[in-house]
Amino acid sequence: MHQFTSGAKDSYPRWSPDGTRIAFISGRDKPKPQLFTISAAGGEAVALTTFDEGSIGAFKWSPDGTMLAVSFRHQDPQWTEDAKKKRKDKGLSDPPRVLDHYWYRLDGDGYFNAQRHELYLVNTKTGTHRKVFAKDALGFFSFDFSADAKKLVISTNPDRRALLKPWNDELVLLTIASGKTKKIPNLPRGPKDAVQWSPNGKWIAFAGRVGEDSTYSVENLELFVCDPSTGKARSLMAKEDHCLMAIAITDTAEVGFGANFRWSPDSKRIFMKLGWHGESHVASIPVRGGRITFHTSGSIDHDMGNLSDDGTRIALTAATFTELAEIRVGRIGAKTISTKQLTDFNGPLLRELRLAKPSSHWIRANDGTKVQVWVMKPPLSKSSRKYPAVLEIHGGPHAQYGVGFFHEFQVLVAAGYVVFYSNPRGSKGYGRDHCAAIKGDWGGADWVDIQAVTEFIKNRPFVNAKRMGIMGGSYGGYMTNWAIGHTNTFAGAITDRCVSNLVSMFGTSDFLDRPDDYWPGNAWDRPEARWDQSPIKYFGKVKTPTLIIHSEGDLRCNVEQAEQVYSALSARNIPTRFVRYPRSTFHGMSRAGPPDLRLHRLHQILDWWDRWLKGAGRRGR
Repeated sequence: MHQFTSGAKDSYPRWSPDGTRIAFISGRDKPKPQLFTISAAGGEAVALTTFDEGSIGAFKWSPDGTMLAVSFRHQDPQWTEDAKKKRKDKGLSDPPRVLDHYWYRLDGDGYFNAQRHELYLVNTKTGTHRKVFAKDALGFFSFDFSADAKKLVISTNPDRRALLKPWNDELVLLTIASGKTKKIPNLPRGPKDAVQWSPNGKWIAFAGRVGEDSTYSVENLELFVCDPSTGKARSLMAKEDHCLMAIAITDTAEVGFGANFRWSPDSKRIFMKLGWHGESHVASIPVRGGRITFHTSGSIDHDMGNLSDDGTRIALTAATFTELAEIRVGRIGAKTISTKQLTDFNGPLLRELRLAKPSSHWIRANDGTKVQVWVMKPPLSKSSRKYPAVLEIHGGPHAQYGVGFFHEFQVLVAAGYVVFYSNPRGSKGYGRDHCAAIKGDWGGADWVDIQAVTEFIKNRPFVNAKRMGIMGGSYGGYMTNWAIGHTNTFAGAITDRCVSNLVSMFGTSDFLDRPDDYWPGNAWDRPEARWDQSPIKYFGKVKTPTLIIHSEGDLRCNVEQAEQVYSALSARNIPTRFVRYPRSTFHGMSRAGPPDLRLHRLHQILDWWDRWLKGAGRRGR
């Protein structure tokens, strides 16, 4: 093992098909990130592209190694570094954003106004590039080369109202020599993403579903294959109750809701990552039809990489409750994958720490629903003692807690708290019906399950039932807000990057939602359902001391959601503190923000729980 580059902003490495070079994105020449290549034998990295200021998205090598297909978005001319400097030199203000389309910003990406990612082909010898596709309304397209490198398949939505009409997704074939495009006919109506051409050229696989929901939905995201010529398509997972978006959340990796699958080299099977009951495994399914085979097992969070050319091995990462992700290689058998760990980057540190390993439990809510709950006790805890407890609630809501390493949980346990976390209804990983139970009805079945979890906590002999806290981020912040408006059971609460008002959420989030779709009615003249499910409606009953954490740069759950909580609690003289992180941070700050601010956040959390669950009254940092 050896280090290839020393750049602080090198990312997204991809091997060339012949294994002699690695292409990667480098931000060393900010604000103009470029594609670089480096020999597999080492040496100096060489800049390949000369793109203008902007953003590089995904890229792929052509099978013959002569081209890279690259998603690139130009910076708005008024917001380039050069334009900013000229304004500063002249004493001029920043310009207004004149917007003609509602898709102009994305959390973690910022404001891009009317600019869109477009598809370019880059010559891997000369670095010259040419634009080949620019018809996607949002710039969200995926793409892949045919095995002979003569064509590209592109999943795209050209509809100007694409965000509100995800069912208009198309698959387009682009002939590289001529630049001509042709829509694949007869495909089912519905979203289509993560396109991949089979090695034998006979099939195109994609993640999708039939209907009008987008890829992020309570419905299962399924694996489809289609004929590139006729468009004849079929779902390989139609008889399975699994979802390609059943992602387990941790705070040691960014949350990616995209499907992850790979063709076998013989084009007979497709391997995929599937989440189930908090675990993430490598599974596969025959292209000609059949059942899903799970090749890995155990309380492990697997993430899948590529397969070897002969299809006998697979690269992957694996993490557990007490082990951060490390690289493994798996030998693929008929039914199982035997893995061998190759790295131990985090082992020396982790072996110095006392870490808690959770225990898994299944409980029943009042209506009979089974809910999975995990319990983490402090290391060296004594059976004769009662400990303060913290209930953590995940975001999404259509995600799941899992078996991966969660730093925040370990920090709380090390500080002397028992940590509980669960996957109530609304979570992925337990079948379609478990997830769909809260569609348009937040604070319903999910709250029934959270109350059952709360009773479970109160009845643990090692828990001090008078010193229980509740916390969560995003939807977890929503449910924290909902809980303190409906019960005084908790001695304290922490609501992080929260949702408090579903009416105002409609107009302040980066994503629009369609009227009479996920939520009944709309946000302007039929807001009743949204308002009835808004936690802020019930804040006249809140008595729980509450810490509010939010990023001013959050474009998913705008900071105004937290401002409403802070104003309501302050007006009612409820003990509260508002921690606002700067505009440079975003919705996922707790797992991908600056290290100093992430540490500050953890200290704020510990201080709040020390004050309200232990009663020490320690001053904030």
